[in-house]
Amino acid sequence: MALDKKTIRLLILEDSQNEAERLVSLFRNAGRATRVHRVTSAEDLEASLGQIWDLLITAPSSAALDPTQAVSAIRRHAKDIPVIRLVEGNDSDAITEALALGAQDAVPQGEDERLVLIADRELANLEERRARRAAEVALREAEKRCQLLLDSSVDAIAYVHDGMHIYANRTYLELFGYDDVEELEGMPMIDLIASCDQVNFKEFLKSYQHQEGSAELVCGGVRADGGNFKARMHFSPAAYDGEPCIQVVIRTESDSAGLEEKLREISSQDLVTGLYNRNRFLEMLEPAVERAVNAGQEASLAYIRIDRFAGLQAELGLADADLLLSDLAQLLRARFGAQQPLARFADDVFTALLPGSPTAGAEGELRALLKQAEAHLFDIGGRTVQLTLSIGLAGLDEKTARAQDVIDRAHRCADEAGDGNALKRYDPADELAAAANRGSIVAMVRQALERNGFRLLFQPIISLRGDTYEHYEVLLRLLNPQGEEVPPIEFLAAAKEAGLAAKIDRWVLLNSIKLLAEHRTKGHNTRLFIHLSSASVQDPGLLPWLSVALKAARLPSDSLVLQLSEPDAIAYLKQAKVLAQGLEELHCKLAISQFGCALNPFSTLKHLNAGFVKVDGSYTQDLGRPENQEALKTLLASLHSQAILTIVPFVESASVLATLWQAGVNYIQGHYLQGPSQSMDYDFSPDE
Repeated sequence: MALDKKTIRLLILEDSQNEAERLVSLFRNAGRATRVHRVTSAEDLEASLGQIWDLLITAPSSAALDPTQAVSAIRRHAKDIPVIRLVEGNDSDAITEALALGAQDAVPQGEDERLVLIADRELANLEERRARRAAEVALREAEKRCQLLLDSSVDAIAYVHDGMHIYANRTYLELFGYDDVEELEGMPMIDLIASCDQVNFKEFLKSYQHQEGSAELVCGGVRADGGNFKARMHFSPAAYDGEPCIQVVIRTESDSAGLEEKLREISSQDLVTGLYNRNRFLEMLEPAVERAVNAGQEASLAYIRIDRFAGLQAELGLADADLLLSDLAQLLRARFGAQQPLARFADDVFTALLPGSPTAGAEGELRALLKQAEAHLFDIGGRTVQLTLSIGLAGLDEKTARAQDVIDRAHRCADEAGDGNALKRYDPADELAAAANRGSIVAMVRQALERNGFRLLFQPIISLRGDTYEHYEVLLRLLNPQGEEVPPIEFLAAAKEAGLAAKIDRWVLLNSIKLLAEHRTKGHNTRLFIHLSSASVQDPGLLPWLSVALKAARLPSDSLVLQLSEPDAIAYLKQAKVLAQGLEELHCKLAISQFGCALNPFSTLKHLNAGFVKVDGSYTQDLGRPENQEALKTLLASLHSQAILTIVPFVESASVLATLWQAGVNYIQGHYLQGPSQSMDYDFSPDE
């Protein structure tokens, strides 16, 4: 079952309950969870349209409600619900009529696979439309907020296009002594610049038109009454009403450095506790992350939350609750010292940045804080108040990507510690398990690599020509936290994107070698076919590592056949050639799978000394047709002429065995013979 797919809210207009249930089963069998309502009348549809639905599937006709009326009702209510109309037979006129009447598509009744594919397409389109509408709303809100910020900003801000004003805020007007923005409309900005600086300003503006990023210019400004002032102008590219322009922010030059420093200091403090506020703490955290990554200076982030603070606040009142926060801040400052960044991060949360890793002393310090806070008696307005803390602790180290990641980890740990005077330290293994439980396939793969959690299956490859080897193909499986199999195509694609494919290959090789060595001690002459990803084809360290692993297991090299897919072999032919030569020196065999789909598949074999070729599964489809049999025989004959052993997979019935025998196939594989199993227990005896 596919993960991370939303539940489909499905309307079905179908008189037959059984047929409606069959349609629902189609989606569920395709891995899509559904919430369904069967429409039974026009009134029922009207009532249902008060809710949110993702898709309407209508029968060709219905006694309860004409499908055309259903489409009209959706339009009347202005609902964005895609409609798929089922039609009787592959009647092009009926399909055209359904599309003309407003259906997104029409599908001949009974073409279930096509119906599911079209539904997936329409659902994806619906998600895109919803996301676009949400983005448009968010954009309008953001534009409103930006306009309000511009209008109320204490900085003088204007937007200039081709040297002309197109917007100026109130502060800008006051700075230059104008009462209304209309007085500036159409006025060149250069008219507001002191005559002695106009040449420099003009040159600056001309050169800035061809630059990217921001720039500054200090020059004289001229007020409407003729007065002059010194201004620092900050220029940056912008857009106003969808038009590209330049944003100009002007600050007057004055001897107010001390005042500005004081204002910066005040703006970085929490007014209740006197500690740093959230923004200032985040600013201090960023360089700490850089030091941890670049200089190896590890640190620890403590996320300190007051247990059951809402209850304390309700009991004490807002004023006394603020006194409690102030007293707790003093206790924390005394505990950590003046040198450690300490902030009130949220209403009931304090954060502290401590030197060293969590295990190097920070954890012990924080556990002592828990005891101190629990034992402390706070005197608030003549009353004695006691409290406890829950602390989440996360480290900053060379693997830390972002400051926000550390905060999120510490926050989650504090939540998991509960409301009970407890501390929880961030453990990557726990985080991995939590991400896996949330459905992250990459997290499941990482967890499986760390905990040896993959499952190996073995499917026999059976000789039609009396080979004495017992051949198995090794297949990899991954279970999600609920014990269900994740489709290999999903987790292998996710692993490749996350850069984990080569690690998975080595895990499979190592564990296969161990199991094979044990199996061969029981007298079995067994050989394993093991897949390699494109990442391993490009890994120059694979062959030396494999040589050591085989020697350590005291396993003959020819007991392994490493398998590359034809697409990977073509895409990385130079690296594949080096790998093939190295395998030959190790006496390991090479196989090419999915063979025969390239424009000229045999050109690849000229560069790779492959002992086996597994033909693509498409060659075994519909072997009852003479032209398909002939295509397979021609391919096999060409391979046999080069002394290459051939394998035909996906043998699912007895009817194809005779054809494969006559075609000269060396080996066959498929569920008809035996599916993948956790044991290498197939009976290869000639009587089988």
